[in-house]
Amino acid sequence: MTRTVAKLLGRRGSGDLRADFTASLVVFLVAVPLCVGVAVASGVPAELGLVTGIVGGLVTGLLPGSSLQVSGPAAGLTVLVYEAVRAYGLGALGVIVLGAGLLQLAMGALRLGRWFRAISIAVVQGMLAGIGLVLIAGQLYALVDAEAPAGGLDKFAGLPGLAAGSLASGPALAALGIGAGTVAVLVLWPRIPAAARLLPAPLAAVALATLAAVVLDPPVARVEVRGLLDAVQPPGGADFGRLAEVGLLGTVIAFTLIASAESLFSAAAVDRLHDGPRTDYDKELVAQGAGNAVCGMLGALPMTAVIVRSAANVGAGARTKASRVLHGVWLLVFAVLFPAALGVIPVAALAGVLVHAGGKLIPVGELVPLWREHRGEAVVLMATALAIVVTNMFEGVLIGLLLAVAKTAWDTSHIHVEVAPAEADAPESAPVRVRVLGNATFLRLPKLLDALEALPRDRPIELDLTGLRHMDHACGAALRNWTDRHNETGVEPVRVAA
Repeated sequence: MTRTVAKLLGRRGSGDLRADFTASLVVFLVAVPLCVGVAVASGVPAELGLVTGIVGGLVTGLLPGSSLQVSGPAAGLTVLVYEAVRAYGLGALGVIVLGAGLLQLAMGALRLGRWFRAISIAVVQGMLAGIGLVLIAGQLYALVDAEAPAGGLDKFAGLPGLAAGSLASGPALAALGIGAGTVAVLVLWPRIPAAARLLPAPLAAVALATLAAVVLDPPVARVEVRGLLDAVQPPGGADFGRLAEVGLLGTVIAFTLIASAESLFSAAAVDRLHDGPRTDYDKELVAQGAGNAVCGMLGALPMTAVIVRSAANVGAGARTKASRVLHGVWLLVFAVLFPAALGVIPVAALAGVLVHAGGKLIPVGELVPLWREHRGEAVVLMATALAIVVTNMFEGVLIGLLLAVAKTAWDTSHIHVEVAPAEADAPESAPVRVRVLGNATFLRLPKLLDALEALPRDRPIELDLTGLRHMDHACGAALRNWTDRHNETGVEPVRVAA
């Protein structure tokens, strides 16, 4: 099998093959709990997460773009998928994902992938922080085997009642113990000696939680599983008919933008982790689109490039794309031959994995330095995150983008008014020389008018506008009105050099 994959990929080096084989096993072990956990948190059958992971390996993994990053279902889209399934039903999910995949293919063909690098990093960080907050709030309910409310604010508002109810429930406390233990293992795992860390942290945490559940047999919810083929439900004609709904089309666009941005930002991060070939952003966007199109036709979850799996792949010594293809092979073999193994995993353990993953999406350590050095960027980040919690993913990201554009417009519309000092022997009737520099836009109009209206009305004015790089219509009209008012005093008219 490995020789066949290596031949398909055009690489025959035995050293590369051994390194990629080992790395594929590591990525597979990391991917299993994440695929299942993301599916459960998204409100869909666990097998659909595995289907997306398999497609991410066998389809996206074979295509050019980024050689070492790994694709699959991501925690960053969990909230949006949950809302889409709740609003439109599981059948429409395939249509949404297929539509997003086709849009990604079109954007890649039009060479728009590189433009995603122009998205404000503050908006992306705010998006991930908002996703992380809503994800954590939702998974706190799963930690005690309770059903989470639909809206982000409702999730936070219900937490006090959840805590009070859980303290009086034995099964809830048992589930909480398993979930909290899972989070503790994930937090402490990097701190134990390297020789003892034979397994990736997510796999070790879920394995220990499952072992505890098997030995102690507490009354907690387990992952419900069925055959892989039974879980695959391609969208039907009625589902495609819902594309006429404006809300569903908005969800398709949201999936497209968020999945594309997350994948391409992940590619940039993975490129910094290795010295191999750099990512071709347009080809990577095509690869992601092809994967999502296949996932949509299978009725599975949307995929993105996942930094957790990608970092594990690079850290395990992967050299070519063979490692990510093989990881898809192992997922397929596991899902076909050992599906019952998933049925012993406590839901609270997977919730613990996602709580930990959600916490990593919130840039707590970067927020204070960002506030000190780039306060406007920090405001955009926090506002985007808050908007996602209050509204939803799509509207929150739009609000963040609008704030980023407004901030950029404000930053680039600097204007400076210089009034030349009067010479010592100049008569009182000598003209006042004023020079305006920068960009005159409506955002800086109050500052410009304050400076001009402070000039003496009984003396002629020489206004030099040659230092302006840009002047919009609002500022031009305001300057004409000010000139007319000044000339009404009867002194020499304002002379303008433009």
